Amino acid sequence: MSHKRRELYRDPKRGKLAGVCAGLSDYFNMELWLVRILFVTAVLLSGGPLFVVIYIACWFILDRKAPELENTTNSHDTDPVSVKFKVWQKGEPPRQALFDLKDRLGKLDSRIQSMEQYVTSPEFTVKREINKL
Repeated sequence: MSHKRRELYRDPKRGKLAGVCAGLSDYFNMELWLVRILFVTAVLLSGGPLFVVIYIACWFILDRKAPELENTTNSHDTDPVSVKFKVWQKGEPPRQALFDLKDRLGKLDSRIQSMEQYVTSPEFTVKREINKL
């Protein structure tokens, strides 16, 4: 059983300031808005300067997200749909995932119908007979 090794990085493309919270959300598989709320709550309710210093340190220490990783996060055609089961998890809500799957299956069904229509047509039979000669 192989597990994909997760790496901690910052994602300035999705981030508001430096992308540290976006990288943490990817690492822990949580929604980005929840990580931001947790960080702001930690700054306000406990050691504010400590968390700000940690954020700035992560800004300089963590590497940027690799461009090849950026392209794979939003591709719906090659990756399986990841459905979230809890509100805090990252991924598509179940209703949206079901809608996307229904849309994909509808497109596949129409392609299969057009192929069936062509294979059962007299034109296909004539072409096949000509190719046999």
